Amino acid sequence: MEIIRGLHNLSGLKGCVITIGNFDGVHLGHQSIILRALEVSKSLNIPLLVMSFLPTPQAFFNKPKPSLSSFKEKHLMLEKIGVDKHLIVNFNLSFSEITAEDFINKILVNRLNIRHCIIGDDFRFGKNRKGGLKMLESCSSKHQFATESSSSILYNQKRISSSKIRRLLASGDFLQASKLLGRKFSIEGKVIHGNKKGRTIGFPTINVPIKRKISPILGVFAVTVEIDGQSHYGVCNLGKRPTIGGEHTLLEVYVFNFSKEAYGKDAKVIFNSKIRDEKKFESFADLKTQIELDTKKARDYFGI
Repeated sequence: MEIIRGLHNLSGLKGCVITIGNFDGVHLGHQSIILRALEVSKSLNIPLLVMSFLPTPQAFFNKPKPSLSSFKEKHLMLEKIGVDKHLIVNFNLSFSEITAEDFINKILVNRLNIRHCIIGDDFRFGKNRKGGLKMLESCSSKHQFATESSSSILYNQKRISSSKIRRLLASGDFLQASKLLGRKFSIEGKVIHGNKKGRTIGFPTINVPIKRKISPILGVFAVTVEIDGQSHYGVCNLGKRPTIGGEHTLLEVYVFNFSKEAYGKDAKVIFNSKIRDEKKFESFADLKTQIELDTKKARDYFGI
């Protein structure tokens, strides 16, 4: 899949099918839209282009939401589905001031040369969110492109949305969240060096940086960790580590029966069950006692 960073890097696009959105988490609702767009692109024999935004419009307008996926995770999921091109638009002040009419005429038509546009039924665009399906339809004949709205995908009679998944994860309902995501919630990243304090109390951890401004979950969890194609059980803390005065959110995983060198390797941490909220302890000894209890609960969850 080709990644295009910015409209200024577009060149030689002679037609495309396009779908637009943040696609946070690439959940089952997003997948349905993308698969339909992929079907159309194959029938027209032109590429499928997904347009997303960095930062998200919500973050730009100072209303950031917890992210279900990092940029890399989202990009890899889009690639796996079969998207041909991923256009990353820098959502800045200038872009936010583009009118809905100019977005259609100057970007979709003149720059992207669209032939078919598929959007979610709640998608809005342009300054003050004035653009929508009706405006696209009114312009489609003049500019010779087709417009299609994708109805909301339902699960148990309720609309699948990133917001709904965030609420489920925050409440610890990983089972229901996985049914809407189409997979278990996970965080991926390269293992980095930490402060190595865990090993001083018998709980050495692998540390994975959080490549998102706000995590949808915080606390202690029973997890499965995939490294070098092998799966391991473990317990993790995802948070700022208040006992040692941490300032940045970090994912620390104590992997059971694991002693291999992992620095610099890719790790996928899959969340299975929440054990407790993160808390500050009066001493490192108290923290050690709690980790022992957390580890037992995680082992009991996995039956090991």
